Amino acid sequence: MLDPGRVCAILFDLDGTIADSDDTAVQRLAALLRPFFSLRKIHNERKSARRLVMAAETLLNAFLSFLDRYSLDEWIHPLSNALHHLRGETEIRDARLIPGVAEALDRLTARYPLALVTAREKYGADALQRALQIQAFFRCVATAGTCRRSKPHPAPVLWAADRLGLAPRDCLMVGDTPVDIRAGCAAGTQTVGVLCGFGERDELLRAGADLVLDSTADLPGVLLLERGD
Repeated sequence: MLDPGRVCAILFDLDGTIADSDDTAVQRLAALLRPFFSLRKIHNERKSARRLVMAAETLLNAFLSFLDRYSLDEWIHPLSNALHHLRGETEIRDARLIPGVAEALDRLTARYPLALVTAREKYGADALQRALQIQAFFRCVATAGTCRRSKPHPAPVLWAADRLGLAPRDCLMVGDTPVDIRAGCAAGTQTVGVLCGFGERDELLRAGADLVLDSTADLPGVLLLERGD
C-alpha cells in the first residue's frame, strides 16, 4: 500500500502519464487503417488500433531493452538527435496534456519537487515539454541518454533522485506501463500506476505498483488530502 507520508518528491514518466501522446498514436493508426478495418468489417476501430499500438510498444520496449543491455544504444541516441536537427524538426505541433494534469502538476509542485524520467531521447523530451509548456514544473529530466541504462533499469530513477538530493525511498515513481513501475521498484521508490496510458490495472499491480489510479490527475487527491494540504 502507498504511504503518502513517506513521499518527499515525485518522478513522472512522460508519454501516457503527462502527455496524451498514446491516445494520439491510436487515433492516427485508426485513421490510417480505416480502409482495412472496413474491408474486414471491424467496427470498433479505436479498440483494434489500441491493441496494435500496445503490441508495437511491447516489441519496441523489448528491442530497446536489448540495445540497452548490450550498450548498443550509446551511439543511437546522439545520432537520432542530430538527425532531428538536420531535418529541421524543432517543434511538436499536436501535443496535448492528459485532462486535468496541468492543474495536478500546479498543485503538486507547490508541495513537492518534481522530475521527469522518460524513455524519450533528449530531443523528443525537450520538444514535447516545450509543446506542452511544462518545463517549469520539473527540476530535472532523465532521458534515454542520461544514464548508460534506461528503464526498466533503475539507473535513470536513481539519477533523478540524486539530482533532487533525496534517497530513492523518499521518492514516488508515477507511470502508465509496467516498465515504469519495475524501474521504480528496482530503485527502491514507491510506485503509482496510472490507467490514462497503455498500462492495464492487473499488469501494473503485477509489476509492483503500490497503487493504481485512473489518471495522473487523481494524484493530488491521494497525496495532498492525506496530508491535509
